[in-house]
Amino acid sequence: MMQTTRRTLLALGAAAALPLPAFAQAYPTRPVRVVVPFPPGNTSDILARLVAEEMQSRQGVTVVVENRAGASGALGVQAVTGARPDGYTLLVTTQSPLVVNPPLTRNLPYDPVRDLAPIGVFARNGFILVVSPNFPARTMAEAAAVLRAAPPGRFTAANPGLGTMSHLAMELLGLSLGTKIESVPYRGSAQALTDLAAGRVDLMIDGFASAVPQARGGTVRALSLIQPGRSDLVPEVPGLAESGVPELAAIEALSWTAMLGPAGTPPDIVAWWVDALRRVMSDSGVARRLAQTFIQAFPPDAPDAFGREIAADLAKWTRVVRDARIEPQ
Repeated sequence: MMQTTRRTLLALGAAAALPLPAFAQAYPTRPVRVVVPFPPGNTSDILARLVAEEMQSRQGVTVVVENRAGASGALGVQAVTGARPDGYTLLVTTQSPLVVNPPLTRNLPYDPVRDLAPIGVFARNGFILVVSPNFPARTMAEAAAVLRAAPPGRFTAANPGLGTMSHLAMELLGLSLGTKIESVPYRGSAQALTDLAAGRVDLMIDGFASAVPQARGGTVRALSLIQPGRSDLVPEVPGLAESGVPELAAIEALSWTAMLGPAGTPPDIVAWWVDALRRVMSDSGVARRLAQTFIQAFPPDAPDAFGREIAADLAKWTRVVRDARIEPQ
């Protein structure tokens, strides 16, 4: 999924030359508010502002980005689920509030399937397993053997916070290998990677943007991407299908950024935004700009495909939370 082919970009580039659908003349007639449920500087905030900039320059459409952080993204999501479904209040978010919060949060005030209208995923980020310099394995197959042979809790895994995708991906890895890797939460990736480089913790699964520069700089060692295949963004690191460990071959942990509207958003407005996002994300200049920060531009699929992805991811991470016996808060 992380690989973008030249053929796909060319096809989408051709599609971008087509005229907008007829209903574009009636929408939008005023600024569109895009709610980001995180503080400024978060990946979804950066991407929302890029879309706002591109929409203004390409089509003269004003998009106002509003940060509504709090409650692990729940406050921002609520601001959209409670809005009129007229296309003038939309959500740009990573997957966490939609597929990670529900199994980890008691009495969540929204249902990600019932209360939102999927528009499309327009960017993806990958995760990578990195280890301390003195970790006793240099390949994923060796690491799997070491982890299986060790008593539960012998090795420690840093993460940038309990309940993050990094945390859950490591739990999934341990469950797949039939072992328990002790979780050590930090407040963000920076100190976690510093302690990993110093050997104070053993392993970490983290996003490309923070972990890959450390691996390329030699302070930590990269063993595998947390996805079956390789990525054009980090071509030197194998995926899990190359690990030689059958139990890991199909594991995938990806972060995506997507746009959604309140449930009941008219299909023509959903289609308008799918078309607009495809135009932006199929632009080679935008793709290169994002690739420099280890983000893959992803011209969105059909909204119903995105809806199925939300449902599948929600089921997957709910199982991980249950099987790892992580207590909802």
